[in-house]
Amino acid sequence: MIHKTEAEVAMMKEAALLVSKTLTEVAKMLKPGTTTLQVDKLCADFVKDHKAIPSFYQYRGYPFHICASVNDVVVHGFPNNTALKEGDIVSIDMGVILNGWHGDHAYTFIIGEVAPEVLQLVKITKESLYKGIEKAIVNNRVGDIAFAIQEHTERKHGYGVVRELVGHGLGRELHEDPQVPNYGKRGTGAKLKENLVLAIEPMINLGSKDVFTDEDGWTVRTRDGKPSVHFEHDVCVKRNKALILSDYSIIEAAEKANPDLNTSYY
Repeated sequence: MIHKTEAEVAMMKEAALLVSKTLTEVAKMLKPGTTTLQVDKLCADFVKDHKAIPSFYQYRGYPFHICASVNDVVVHGFPNNTALKEGDIVSIDMGVILNGWHGDHAYTFIIGEVAPEVLQLVKITKESLYKGIEKAIVNNRVGDIAFAIQEHTERKHGYGVVRELVGHGLGRELHEDPQVPNYGKRGTGAKLKENLVLAIEPMINLGSKDVFTDEDGWTVRTRDGKPSVHFEHDVCVKRNKALILSDYSIIEAAEKANPDLNTSYY
């Protein structure tokens, strides 16, 4: 595991904030009729205009700049020309490289009215992210983060916590040690030390935890076809309270200002 200096953490915060600013632009544009390919272009252009590199493009052969995962797609959804419609939920996951450092996070948007159980899934998944972040403090263990997320989603609400996909360390590489699952036992796993930077990212299904990968080799879907929600923050381990490097507040402000997006779960 790679522990950053304070100066390196500051640079990572700049990278994380660029992702947040890009997702804020997404929040402004989403509406019925928007395509995820349009979102992909917007994100790529915005990142490049800010002198950064979209880090997902061609990462291990991935052919787009963002992942756009709609409804039953858990993660790694390919942007396409299908128009988004009222009642869709869409997770936009993206990363940048700025001054040699990675930012990487995700946000799930709700377009128009959705069933109450879907609204609740979004609410609880977002809450679980912060439950996990609360445990990202010095001398805790990775399992404490994992347990907190699983407790809030699976044990309290009966949702499916995806096992095959996990959060991760972040730094000069997009994926560093340790892996950060969304399920596990308290007091297990690697011990957390100051200035370890993590991408914590609950991926939570309305139904079963079981998933499969499409023939494209990337798109991960729920096996039962029910919706899945994904939120992700970049987080630096500190002594008393984790430091969140990314910023949802600007995304949420844009989301609330967009009449086509549903924020009634706040």
